[in-house]
Amino acid sequence: MDIAQQVRRVVPDRFESLVSGVRFGQFVSVGVVGAISDNTVLAVLGLAFGVSDMWAKAAGVETAILVMFLVNEHWTFAGQGETGRRSFAKRLGKSHLVRSGGVAVQLAIYWLLTQRLAIELVVAGTDLWFIAASPIAIGVAMLVNYVAESIFTWQVHTDG
Repeated sequence: MDIAQQVRRVVPDRFESLVSGVRFGQFVSVGVVGAISDNTVLAVLGLAFGVSDMWAKAAGVETAILVMFLVNEHWTFAGQGETGRRSFAKRLGKSHLVRSGGVAVQLAIYWLLTQRLAIELVVAGTDLWFIAASPIAIGVAMLVNYVAESIFTWQVHTDG
């Protein structure tokens, strides 16, 4: 029995769409785009403008949320939910609210990795650990975000 079959055995029928390999693959692909956005903002603000790690990370997270929402809206969850500006704005607000759990997880892990652990990654005389720690935090938070976004923002469990 493969992993997908094992997961399907424990996931209630109502949430079957959560274990869609295609949708999860799309979500991860979008997450990569978000991670690139997040880390680009983090690196530019931290290295070029001297913004502190946590503030630069927070700005990167918000940029990633907006970018990923737009890609998810038009690709991963295209056709889900009602159309129109009001519905779009409602999903955007709900996405921010729903992702707050993933953001909290991501920032807590990032803080732990960069502020509490004495790890350095020096390249050409510059400590780049604050950039290297970011994908670790993003990866953990991604699973929280996938489940929450699927259920609450796009309500995939209500598919016919």
